[in-house]
Amino acid sequence: MLIQLANWISGNPVELVWIRLDCSVGHPFAHPGQSRAVSNDGSFSEDNELQSPTFFEFITSERVKVIAMVALALALCNADRVVMSVAIVPLSLTHGWSRSFAGIVQSSFLWGYLMSPIVGGALVDYYGGKVVMACGVAIWSIATFLTPWAAETSLWALLAMRVLLGIAEGVALPSMNNMISRWFPRTERSRAVGIAMGGFQLGNVIGLMLSPILMSQGGVFGPFVIFGLSGFLWVLVWLSATSSTPDRHPQISKYELDYITNKKQILLIPSAGKKPKATKVIPPFGRLLSKLPTWALISANAMHSWGYFVILSWMPIYFNTIHHVDLRQAAWFSAVPWTMMAVLGYFAGVWSDMLISNGTTVTSTRKIMQSIGFIGPGIALLGLTAAKTPSIASFWLTLAVGLKSFSHSGFLVNLQEIAPQYAGVLHGMSNTAGTLAAIIGTVGAGFFVELMGSFRGFLILTSVLYFLSALFWNIFATGERVNFDETDQ
Repeated sequence: MLIQLANWISGNPVELVWIRLDCSVGHPFAHPGQSRAVSNDGSFSEDNELQSPTFFEFITSERVKVIAMVALALALCNADRVVMSVAIVPLSLTHGWSRSFAGIVQSSFLWGYLMSPIVGGALVDYYGGKVVMACGVAIWSIATFLTPWAAETSLWALLAMRVLLGIAEGVALPSMNNMISRWFPRTERSRAVGIAMGGFQLGNVIGLMLSPILMSQGGVFGPFVIFGLSGFLWVLVWLSATSSTPDRHPQISKYELDYITNKKQILLIPSAGKKPKATKVIPPFGRLLSKLPTWALISANAMHSWGYFVILSWMPIYFNTIHHVDLRQAAWFSAVPWTMMAVLGYFAGVWSDMLISNGTTVTSTRKIMQSIGFIGPGIALLGLTAAKTPSIASFWLTLAVGLKSFSHSGFLVNLQEIAPQYAGVLHGMSNTAGTLAAIIGTVGAGFFVELMGSFRGFLILTSVLYFLSALFWNIFATGERVNFDETDQ
């Protein structure tokens, strides 16, 4: 379905139109500095260095508008995902579901999410993030919209909609990485990821906080209908207002295009008569897996997902069983950590870009960010094991989730640096490992708690895994482009 939609939207994906458009008068990027001349062969001369944009120029640029739309898509992605966490209670009461079946319904999303990241990443690298993101949002919005009707029809229909939701959402993060690698220079990619992932985390807050309100007004159908229709509206705006690459955007200024191209040090505008080489549909998996930086990415994503989904799935139960917090307060305890993650994620992105701009190597910057993103939560979870009150426990949990966001300026942006031409499929490969880790961690936590009789042992185990993952990352990760044309390390 994704391939058919991509072909329909993109037409011929290989025959790209390569154009440059001058800006309209009055745009903040119209004349803020000197631009470099374009030579006859399409390359830029180095006579004049472009000035960095001011904060106002940055936030009003076309690339920030694009990443804002990506952030909205990721907010919808998470909101559509977590609405079932709220709706599962009335649905279980209505249909007489057991707790075990309710758990199956919850986990069925991950079954689909496990299937699509690699294929979705390959499609993203071939068709571009704009097309694949539009297809993904359209399909998962349909699945969200139809979920309550599927529950009324049959259990198999409900599970099918949840699996379809997971399949479609599996292309979201690879599409994000593709768009950022094309639209943002290296010195701005961390803050771009921070903006996008801020939307992703706020989706948790939106879904958890609005779903009970929408259910009180429209019944269990309410949040599914509202979030589903919101996705359709987003697709219409996305297709009309964005482009896969900045050189194809109808409103981008000449200065902004030159700035992006200069800072990326990538030739976006070839000489007349030449066309860009299309990425192969089937990527070189063997060569990708032959490099240790790839395994550093895979292990980092696996650990990040382990901690993320364990906290998302089990912490409400932790507060209820250990600290005897009323489940009606779960929305508050769930919203605060994810809000902190969104805020600190953007801060980490700005700090990361500042380090690179001030001369810190990209490799060192990624290692600093990822170390904070792993060692910080590891220490915070150890603090959580000693918490005696709900307030202290909430503090340690918020700190753990907030510091996890530094990973967005670590492994997540590193995907675009070691192999920009394979950023989508690399994200898909690492995300598949992350989903497997999430399933193992989420299911394993239940068995571990039953065996040990408390959450303390599992929290300590997760902390140790965080520390080991940080060590592996610091040994094998790199911020430089990796040559995947050679198979030896």
